Amino acid sequence: MQATQIRPGNVIKFNGELYSVVSFVHRTPGNLRAFVQVKMRGLKSGSFAEHRFASTDNVEKISLDDQDMEFLYKDGSDYHFMNIETYEQTHLSEELLGDNVNYLTPQLKVKVTFFEERPIAVELPASIEMTVVETEPGLKSASVSNVGKPATMETGLVVTVPPFINQGEKIRVSTADGEYLERA
Repeated sequence: MQATQIRPGNVIKFNGELYSVVSFVHRTPGNLRAFVQVKMRGLKSGSFAEHRFASTDNVEKISLDDQDMEFLYKDGSDYHFMNIETYEQTHLSEELLGDNVNYLTPQLKVKVTFFEERPIAVELPASIEMTVVETEPGLKSASVSNVGKPATMETGLVVTVPPFINQGEKIRVSTADGEYLERA
């Protein structure tokens, strides 16, 4: 496709890497040639890059396959998932999942993105419910305040929680930044 047809959300191949387009601006300055300024994020590295395409440049648009999957279990450094529609199982490496492994609880529904039948990315829900397995005892008189205490979740993730949260309670955690949101 031509560079002028690039839109946010498109996945393009640039310098042999796959990039997701974050934003683009089509500029036509006075008596100069038109160009498209694109800000994009690398799907493998996660780093951002900017590039200026001439409006006549051709860009390779990549089609990806998103599948809804359910996390089943961890086996060593492999994490096993099942396609919700076909019940077909696949395993993803800890390297591919990155920090997302801290949020994987059994029966968690995720979206796995495939390129040429190979998984390349995993998208978690915005927030998930987790069980507190270890924290200091809660105070009965404690109310909401800006002072928190560390709590270890079932996956090993450490979250700062309010003083009234006790061991064994379920809480909602943001997957974007690992912050406590509310009791579940």
